[in-house]
Amino acid sequence: MLQRIQTVYLLLAVIVSAGLIFVFPLWENGAGEDVFAQDQLIALGMFLGSAAISLVSIFMFKNRKLQFVLGRLNIILNLFLLGVFVYWSLTLPGEMDISEKGIGMFLPIISIVFIVLANKAIKKDEDLVKSVDRLR
Repeated sequence: MLQRIQTVYLLLAVIVSAGLIFVFPLWENGAGEDVFAQDQLIALGMFLGSAAISLVSIFMFKNRKLQFVLGRLNIILNLFLLGVFVYWSLTLPGEMDISEKGIGMFLPIISIVFIVLANKAIKKDEDLVKSVDRLR
């Protein structure tokens, strides 16, 4: 059923991962220019991959176990993306001139929060279905 609360959470994760990356800069380089996700191919691919997994997960409402696993996979992907951002900002000062971090570096955290909330709602639905099956 598409009218569940996890659909809203997953849709918000899609908006954060696919829409806000073009609005908020990841960082500002030494020349004062904003660097967005489309300027970094790895970040763009991981953001769009996260959005695609969330979008596919929305339409897996009949298979809640797969939906839950896709949510966990998406959390791992966002944690890896966050790790890449930390790596870029701390250890590559010669190759990438990151002078000031932007709010775009924190978008994976927001996405993780929405996916965790969706997984919690999916788990709640699965437990409800199991409890009803026990009564039969």
